[in-house]
Amino acid sequence: MSPTILITGASAGIGEALALEFAKRRYRIAVAARRMDKLRALESRLTGAGAAEVLLLELDVADLAAVPAALERARERFGRLDVVVANAGIGLHTPVGRGRIVEVRQTFATNALGAIATIEAALPILRAQGGGQVVGITSIASWRGMPGLGAYSATKAALHRYLQSLRAEVHGEPIAVTELAPGYIDTEMNRGAASRPFVIPVERGAAIMARMIEQRVGYRMVPVLPWTLVAPLLALLPTAWLAPKRRPGETGRPS
Repeated sequence: MSPTILITGASAGIGEALALEFAKRRYRIAVAARRMDKLRALESRLTGAGAAEVLLLELDVADLAAVPAALERARERFGRLDVVVANAGIGLHTPVGRGRIVEVRQTFATNALGAIATIEAALPILRAQGGGQVVGITSIASWRGMPGLGAYSATKAALHRYLQSLRAEVHGEPIAVTELAPGYIDTEMNRGAASRPFVIPVERGAAIMARMIEQRVGYRMVPVLPWTLVAPLLALLPTAWLAPKRRPGETGRPS
């Protein structure tokens, strides 16, 4: 029987591209997201790409109480969940001191708590069925807080540490813990960025990530090169190199 995978945040970006990549690999796929209209449009594409079965799940991972029920619904439909991918994320611009605390809270609710809630709900299912794999999507931003993206960077660093702790806690159990840390992958989330070094097409990024998931890797950057070399250097850069450039007389206060 075809393997099963559940992907959150599957209505766009990396999540959508990952779902299409696993459809090509004949998986039974549960796609979860807030926007059901996007999922309905994706369903026929997944079937056309080769998915053995498709389940649509309306889910906002920031609604922590809704997460276990969504995963249980997928388990009931497929009989088991082989892979659960905590991918849902937002990348809101949150410059400090600009009254963006609502956006900061939204970022933490989705990227950190929502991802952790997804994995926490997956673990009892994986243990009951005798094993499986959880995948957390972090970012090279977990290596260094970037201007304007403090909340995003912090949530990815938090998820990175959680996954490290999880890997130690399930050591010896038949549960694989995979962390994938993408660099710039061409999605709607980052197309407005002033600079996107080493950006790659989302289809290529998804193909790389799907291959790594099937290999059950522990931690990898995506793509491996150049980010395995660049990210540690990013962490060492002087703050002045990253600081936003201001015009003479500009104070950084909101206008």
